[in-house]
Amino acid sequence: MSLFITVEIADAVQSDEALKKQLVEVCPVDIFALDGPRLTAVENNLDECTLCRLCLDAAGDKVAVIKLYDGNARLE
Repeated sequence: MSLFITVEIADAVQSDEALKKQLVEVCPVDIFALDGPRLTAVENNLDECTLCRLCLDAAGDKVAVIKLYDGNARLE
C-alpha cells in the first residue's frame, strides 16, 4: 500500500471525549477510530482520505493531515 497522507492527532484530543466522538463520526472514510479510550488514525484507511477537511474543521490545529506527496506540507 502506498500512502499519500498521514494524520497526526495532538495529545490534547485524548482528554476531550466530545471531540474524539465527533472525529470518529465526521470522517466519511473512517480514518479515526477509538482504540479503548484513545483516538487513533486507522492506517489501513489513510489511503481513502478525500482531503475533505471535515476533521480539520472539527478539531482545528489538534489534528494535522500531512501530505506526503507534497514535501510533508500540512493540509490547510
